[in-house]
Amino acid sequence: MLGKDARINHSKWSLVLAALLVVLMAVACDSKQQAGQRRSVPEVAVVTVQAQSIMESTELPGRTSAFRVAEIRPQVNGLIQKRLYQEGSNVKAGQGLYQIDPAPFQAALDNAQAALGRAQANLPSLRSKAERYKSLLAEKAVSQQDYDDAAAALAQTEADIKYYKASVQTARINLGYTKVTAPISGRIGRSNVTVGAIVTAYQANALATIQQMDPIYVDVPQSTTELLRLKRSLSQGRLSQNSKTQNQVKLILEDGTPYPHDGTLQFRDVTVDPTTGSVILRMVFPNPEGILLPEMFVRAVVNEGVNSKALLVPQQAVARTPKGDPYVMVVDKENKVVLRMLSIDRSIKDKWLVAGGLASGDRVIVEGLQKVRPGAKVKAVPFKEEAAPPANAAQSKAGSK
Repeated sequence: MLGKDARINHSKWSLVLAALLVVLMAVACDSKQQAGQRRSVPEVAVVTVQAQSIMESTELPGRTSAFRVAEIRPQVNGLIQKRLYQEGSNVKAGQGLYQIDPAPFQAALDNAQAALGRAQANLPSLRSKAERYKSLLAEKAVSQQDYDDAAAALAQTEADIKYYKASVQTARINLGYTKVTAPISGRIGRSNVTVGAIVTAYQANALATIQQMDPIYVDVPQSTTELLRLKRSLSQGRLSQNSKTQNQVKLILEDGTPYPHDGTLQFRDVTVDPTTGSVILRMVFPNPEGILLPEMFVRAVVNEGVNSKALLVPQQAVARTPKGDPYVMVVDKENKVVLRMLSIDRSIKDKWLVAGGLASGDRVIVEGLQKVRPGAKVKAVPFKEEAAPPANAAQSKAGSK
């Protein structure tokens, strides 16, 4: 059996060991709690929004149309003797297209010239007779009536000469019309008549159609809603227009490839189409290679103006509420998550152009949204963006509001 002193020492050591065990357990729990707290702070990738200058543009669908169109119709009646062009070829202004039988018109010209020659042959004798009667009248060798008859015959012959000259000119013009020529340069389509067909002057059906396609028009409808939005942006100072670049237009072909030549915006129509609620924008594009054909579907990229304080955020950073309203998560100065509702103007490539809800310098969460909630503390790291074209060279489309 242990003595009294031994039992006392044993109890003291037991208390000391128990105290040490409690301290060690407390330290271990505190370490685990701190490690757990460190592990509970999620890491998110953010983009710092900075104001930048971009050229805002709108992509609008439209169709091409020929710069000039000439429907070929005969100006005299007759029989088609020849077709002088190849269907589908390019023709020059003044080039012969059809030959109408000229024989009746040549005969009419010859007849008019003969009548003119007969009248001109009688003119000298009638003029001499009138002059002679005038001198004899002063001597009263002839009567007044004889002189008046001679003067009237001279005047009638002079009038006949003018008439026959006009007849000759008319006959010559009609003879010229028997060769139907191209009024403009361009590409001519198929012929609607064949050799041997009878045609009439100014008939309803065209013989053929010529279309000038270099340059070529592009007609694009723009809704009045977009037009009012643009005017509002200009009046509020959000956009500024540069006259050098404002009228430049780019074109995207039906297969998605860019057209190699830039065009020029000619005008905006002043009349609204009541069926579509839009106005027509007419543009002119050079077409030396003949890539663009009339009635081809294209998309025109129209410059609206320069936005010198544009805020762009990656599309993947924007989420939507059940009602469809866009929002982003922002990391504030205390590294806490804040929800911001947005007003979106349009998309530019893989980014949204923000009209309201953000300010320059805001840190927007791009990756890690599923791990955070508003008010939570996070660790923000820079988001590594893929190389992309500059924003001011990007193509803009109308986006969700």
